[in-house]
Amino acid sequence: MTPTAPAARLAALVRDRRARLGLARPSAASADAGISTIEVVILAPVMILFILVLVAFGQLVDGRGALDGAARDAARAGSIQKDHGTALAEARRAAEANLADVCTGPVSVRQTSAGFEPDTLFTVEVSCQIRGLAMIGVNVPTTLTASFSSPLDPFRRTA
Repeated sequence: MTPTAPAARLAALVRDRRARLGLARPSAASADAGISTIEVVILAPVMILFILVLVAFGQLVDGRGALDGAARDAARAGSIQKDHGTALAEARRAAEANLADVCTGPVSVRQTSAGFEPDTLFTVEVSCQIRGLAMIGVNVPTTLTASFSSPLDPFRRTA
């Protein structure tokens, strides 16, 4: 036998003994064993918060579209009425019907055009408070406003 064989055998015995006692050096694979768990624990709340913010801003965009549609419908509903009082009442009713599940507070409808004379525009401004970021605990009051004009129908009933 060569003199290195007993030394190699002794080194193997020491390695086996250290491994049984848990004193062995970790391999490259076992050294990284808990890293992915730590990454998930750190990144998961950040990703969940990011998704919630995206959903909240999506609700703001959806609310903006609904408010624009409600202003359009309110102006049209008011423009086909025969008198000013009925026009405002119908505009308010149309806007509230469109925004029932979008707004958190009352829906405000006001006429911004002057009078209710033939061949003029009937312009309304609709505003309300949108849910938006309240779903993630950030209760910032977000009031959106939309305006729309519709010509007074020349063939509307006047009697």
